[in-house]
Amino acid sequence: MNEFYEENGYLLVRGVFDAGEVEEMRDAIARILESVEGTAADRNHRWSGVDETLQLKGFHDLQYHDAVFTRMVAHPGLVAVLTDLIGPNVQLHHSKMLVKPPEQGAPFPMHQDQPYFPHERHSLVAASVHLDDTDEENGCLHVIPGSHRLGPLEATGDAHTVDYPLESGVPCPAGVGDVLFFNYLTIHGSGTNRSTRTRRNVLFQYRDPADVPVPNGDGVEDHVDWGMGLMVAGSNPGFWDWRPRFRIRQAELIAG
Repeated sequence: MNEFYEENGYLLVRGVFDAGEVEEMRDAIARILESVEGTAADRNHRWSGVDETLQLKGFHDLQYHDAVFTRMVAHPGLVAVLTDLIGPNVQLHHSKMLVKPPEQGAPFPMHQDQPYFPHERHSLVAASVHLDDTDEENGCLHVIPGSHRLGPLEATGDAHTVDYPLESGVPCPAGVGDVLFFNYLTIHGSGTNRSTRTRRNVLFQYRDPADVPVPNGDGVEDHVDWGMGLMVAGSNPGFWDWRPRFRIRQAELIAG
């Protein structure tokens, strides 16, 4: 397992979550979407430059929305793979949900995740949990095997895309409960959902807690979520050396 991942920068593992667990996550996503309907938080999260008629629902910090995800980010089947890929100490970096509605689900241009939250040792691994069967018709993920070995690439625009067409990647169709793991340097993207089916997945991003984030030019870490830092395996020996410190401005979002 680790050997394939090291060579290719991704790994598809079948049946990590059972049917009951998938249904719990589907129900939790439905509750989240219902809670924001008609509010300022109910926004289209399609990427910049993507056709404005296409839609994408995406929210971060899932474990703060619903307790289902508190359990799922530390799922034993998930952790077993992560400790093989990252090492004995595994820390949650962030979580999010992605929903592509039928016939108008927005694509993800080809990109690396690294420009959004660069780290010194590039230990970050995404776990894309499939809550629906995915194929090319409903916009499954494409990856370029071995592209993680290219290192950080020059990204363009607000979306930090790279100059690779979607067709240059290998499609990764997956079934309900399957998880696609990939390094944050692996070039990946997905197509438009042209089908009559909804495509729902959740993405958990993990790291070695000893892998230090790289700040931007102002000395600030760009991508910081409330849920960052939860240990799902092992321990965090460097806790006192580095930990996020948040400033909370109460009700500002609600007032806006």
